[in-house]
Amino acid sequence: MSADALGGGDLDLVAALQIAPRASMQVLAAALGVSTGTVSRRMARLRERHGVRIVGQVPWWLGGATPHHVWISTAPGSTNQVAAAVAELDEAQFVATTTGRADVFCILHPTRRADAADLLTRTLPSIPGIVGTHSEPGLHRFASGSSWRIERLGAQRERQLFEHRHGPLPAAPVPFGEEEREVAGVLQRDGRASAADVARELGKSASTAYRLTQSLLDRGLVQPRVEIEPALLGYPLEAVVSLATSASTMRDTATALATHPSARYVTTVAGTSSVIHQGVFQHDDDLARFLTDDLGRHVGVTAFEVSVVLRVLTRYWTPDRGG
Repeated sequence: MSADALGGGDLDLVAALQIAPRASMQVLAAALGVSTGTVSRRMARLRERHGVRIVGQVPWWLGGATPHHVWISTAPGSTNQVAAAVAELDEAQFVATTTGRADVFCILHPTRRADAADLLTRTLPSIPGIVGTHSEPGLHRFASGSSWRIERLGAQRERQLFEHRHGPLPAAPVPFGEEEREVAGVLQRDGRASAADVARELGKSASTAYRLTQSLLDRGLVQPRVEIEPALLGYPLEAVVSLATSASTMRDTATALATHPSARYVTTVAGTSSVIHQGVFQHDDDLARFLTDDLGRHVGVTAFEVSVVLRVLTRYWTPDRGG
């Protein structure tokens, strides 16, 4: 485990929140066998000292655009400045400096599909220090930060918490009303926002805010999740693995990789890669075993490239205090 990792009580709370991010203090306290005061103090410490947040993940198709995964090559000595400039973009969902394939890896998610061309051909190349980019749009997400979690609570406590978990993401896009989009925006920034918080921020009645909030959560249209630096959980090594596969095995490979313990983000893409696997690991040996043993089991994988994350600047649109 990393020397910077959290202690046992804090890890237990994070593990509980990964299962039930909106569970009440009373539910969390009962599951963890501590007082509500202890849970409240630990929550405040995680937030204030470590930048831990509960966010609401919204579907790709909410705005009609898919994210673009971009590898950026920079001029010598300009990598950090380029990464900082990219992190300032409104579309920047994830930004990190990396080794391997490029100097900077980012996930840029424009609000509308029509905005993607301008973002990739004008906005991004205009940043000083960028000498080249390679972009691959996402096709279908198989795993995300809302599904990755640490295992430490045991089956009984996990069952208690799963009763308070949000609904699953719909298998196919469903229509969003304008009011639902507004509420989704509030929950995206604060995944634990109450109906009262939503009503106050949007100027809606308490009953309307409650109805819209519960509808979005029950239908899985907003997926609350814990956003935390993986090193705090004992996973200091993060890597982005771009895989080329045969066409016939692309979906099966992504589906299988999404169940791997390291998988924080898995998606199929359109480009020179077929699948992107963003994973976290406890040791270099774990990454080595993943590349040689786990990927080796997938006969459809024809090639892969590895970008090891050096420093994260932005995770899910917010500056990363652990980076």
